[in-house]
Amino acid sequence: MRRTEVARLGREYWWLVGIASVLTLARFSEAFLLLAGQQEGMAIALIPTILVVMNIMYAISAYPFGRLADCMSRRILLVMGITLLIVADVVLATSGTVWQVTLGAVVWGVHMGATQGLLSAIIADIAPADLRGTVFGFYSLVTGTALLAASVVAGLLWTAVGSTATFVAGAVFAVVAIIGVGLQQAVIKQ
Repeated sequence: MRRTEVARLGREYWWLVGIASVLTLARFSEAFLLLAGQQEGMAIALIPTILVVMNIMYAISAYPFGRLADCMSRRILLVMGITLLIVADVVLATSGTVWQVTLGAVVWGVHMGATQGLLSAIIADIAPADLRGTVFGFYSLVTGTALLAASVVAGLLWTAVGSTATFVAGAVFAVVAIIGVGLQQAVIKQ
């Protein structure tokens, strides 16, 4: 990216990349869902079904949330999606059964359906047409790096403190992302 291109992106893009990065810190690797299932005594052969359930819910919910994004405030929808991640984290942090872990994976999947396409749509809307490829590439670089960092931190928390701390930290980062969405309008108008 050249300086002239960076200057054309504006505050709204950079703010969104920041929010998405914090959200990615909240949404560490789904492998931790598998670990939660194992911790609660799920049979090893069945543990992958947690990801299957999560991805089915992601697929089922993506289209309805996409339709909603066409007819309502995307900021409100983003906050709703992030709130779902907080709910998933709370369910997973307090889980004591395989069914609770499965419920957490269901809500996590719905969260993904609500936010993933929405973030891409928002980026496409605010990016200059001639820089869309560059903008999406940079966005993916930043959020991918955040995912790696989030997964390392989540692993360290899981090992040092326990699974509850991992999911509570995810919920805290999700709350910070919601605060970022709330502050976004005030910062961009300045």
